[in-house]
Amino acid sequence: MTTSKSPLEFHRDSSHMAGVTLMDNQAGHAVAAAMTGKPNVTVTYLPSMIRVDAKGQVEFDFDELTDAVGEEFDQNSFEEIMSTHYGRMVALDDRMVLFADPEDAAEYLGFDLKPVSG
Repeated sequence: MTTSKSPLEFHRDSSHMAGVTLMDNQAGHAVAAAMTGKPNVTVTYLPSMIRVDAKGQVEFDFDELTDAVGEEFDQNSFEEIMSTHYGRMVALDDRMVLFADPEDAAEYLGFDLKPVSG
């Protein structure tokens, strides 16, 4: 009997990755196709979902995805096809950005990284 290794594994150390799980539907496939080939982005098609994973951060540009999907694509559209995500998610008017490390999202989230004295 041959066993195949799952593409989904658990590790306790930081992967410095961020990403989403998309629904396996027409819009999910269009978004995945638009993300394929981007630097540091890996798209994985699984039996009932599509994974979009990235090293450092991943950005979903709504104008680009509107062209890919063929109709208006915005934050609501993105949330409809996204099953799960990991990383710090920042929703902007024109795009959704996920950061692997919260420190990288600090400027968007309004917190500073200065040490607190005791």
